[in-house]
Amino acid sequence: MHLICKLVGWMSGWGMILPAGASCAVKTRAALQLENVALRHQIGVLQRSAKKRPQLHTPDRLLWVWLSRVWADWRSALVIVKPETVIAWHRKAFRLFWTWKIRRGSPGGRRSHAKSAISSAA
Repeated sequence: MHLICKLVGWMSGWGMILPAGASCAVKTRAALQLENVALRHQIGVLQRSAKKRPQLHTPDRLLWVWLSRVWADWRSALVIVKPETVIAWHRKAFRLFWTWKIRRGSPGGRRSHAKSAISSAA
């Protein structure tokens, strides 16, 4: 019985390794490099914030937003946050960019345009 338990334990270990090896054989070199970057980044975040909740800073979030745009299988390597969180970061960055872009055109933003339109109409 003890031998059977060891054999099952050994087989279950191989049951985890073989699918991972098979997926590596199918993935492109670029996909493997991006996965490596993603996993190393997560290890760095976890080491940086050992013994407490992982602290993600703006550059960390921007890296994941970039990975989500250039790598189709980015969700498979994501461990420390939910994929929905990365999508929310992307949406927030998009809103912030367009807010900045609209406001940089004139000092008062849309209000100064509205004021000048109202004063010219009157």
